[in-house]
Amino acid sequence: MIYVVGLGPGGGDQITGRAVAALAKCDVIFGYKTYIELLRPIYSGRADLVSYPMRGEAERCREALRMSLNGKTVGLVSSGDPGVYGMAGIMLEIANGGTYVEIIPGMTAASAAAAVLGAPLAHDFAVISLSDLLTPWPAIEKRLEAASAADFIICLYNPASAGRPDNLRKAAEIIMRNRDGENPAGWVRNAGRNDESLGVTTLAKIIDEPIDMLCTVIIGNSSTKLIAGRMVTPRGYEAAR
Repeated sequence: MIYVVGLGPGGGDQITGRAVAALAKCDVIFGYKTYIELLRPIYSGRADLVSYPMRGEAERCREALRMSLNGKTVGLVSSGDPGVYGMAGIMLEIANGGTYVEIIPGMTAASAAAAVLGAPLAHDFAVISLSDLLTPWPAIEKRLEAASAADFIICLYNPASAGRPDNLRKAAEIIMRNRDGENPAGWVRNAGRNDESLGVTTLAKIIDEPIDMLCTVIIGNSSTKLIAGRMVTPRGYEAAR
């Protein structure tokens, strides 16, 4: 048995009861070292906690499968929701039906950041990662172009890093082919954690903000507006009366 568990944004009070209950059943819990340290105060002594560096995803899943086939109940943790840029897909691929895998959802960064900024995701939206580590940049460009042309609210994951500092700028330029530069935009760093920070600005000025890999960026659609400093995208309830 393998539980693939979403831990949410990172605050202990944002892990769901279902996730807590699943991890309490585990003999061993695998995860990226940052997430394992979050769990250590709760599960140390109750389960073996095994941390892995970044890019050890496939190895992590193969070891989880091996231990499950040896009779252990295994937990595999992801931040946010494990099905959104997380470990659920690769674990199911590697298990290939050889053991039962249960996916435990968690609050993803889009939801956590949106709540901090107001209500920017109240209508149709697209989530796009700007990391070209696993996805070629031309494919990302096509998705940005299509989402902006269709007037989706756009939530950007992995917006900038030391290795790709220009991706956010390039993304903003693509979106501005279809959207006004004054369109409201916001960012949240470490959403749901003690050192959370945020900013509300415009699409044209988002590139001047202190944005890194720990941030989630939300760019409103043509209807998004600012109300008392918070981003709001009308759902249409007023017009529907």
